[in-house]
Amino acid sequence: MEYEFTLKFKLSEIDSDFDQLVERLGAAGCDDALVGIGVPGRIALDFTREANSAKDAILSALADVKSAIPTA
Repeated sequence: MEYEFTLKFKLSEIDSDFDQLVERLGAAGCDDALVGIGVPGRIALDFTREANSAKDAILSALADVKSAIPTA
């Protein structure tokens, strides 16, 4: 089943290079998300993720983001 949801994070000052963040997110498994940076110092990820449950989808996405951007 596919689940659609958005996760929003505050970024630290050391994570200010958007291109680098997108590369790190893709490498961490977040290639199923659209990335937005409309507000300086914040990032939003709009996911469409396959999982057995909504909870599993959200928890796996959170883990992927935290592995790519530990300071988020």
